[in-house]
Amino acid sequence: MTTQHPYRAQEAYSFACMRCGYGWEQDYEIHHHIRADGSETVTYRADGETVPSPLSRPTCVNCGSHVVRIMQPGRVHVFEELLQGSHQAPPHGRHWWNRPVS
Repeated sequence: MTTQHPYRAQEAYSFACMRCGYGWEQDYEIHHHIRADGSETVTYRADGETVPSPLSRPTCVNCGSHVVRIMQPGRVHVFEELLQGSHQAPPHGRHWWNRPVS
């Protein structure tokens, strides 16, 4: 039983399967609950369904593999370009994770 109303947050992640190359993005609603004993529980929901944390052991929705890379939202298209060989490598030391956010 919880004593407080849940705190809700929205998060989105990009995923890329390192086995089959499939990429997808998913939005999550994260519910933080405080139980009567003071402990916290966290529940993830995607498309209206309660799901496991996407950060624990993601599963490829295409092939079922657990070798999945988790990225910030919007990165699936870059990963797909890399797999197709059409993406130019960034100059040495310039990667997507250290570029300024616009």
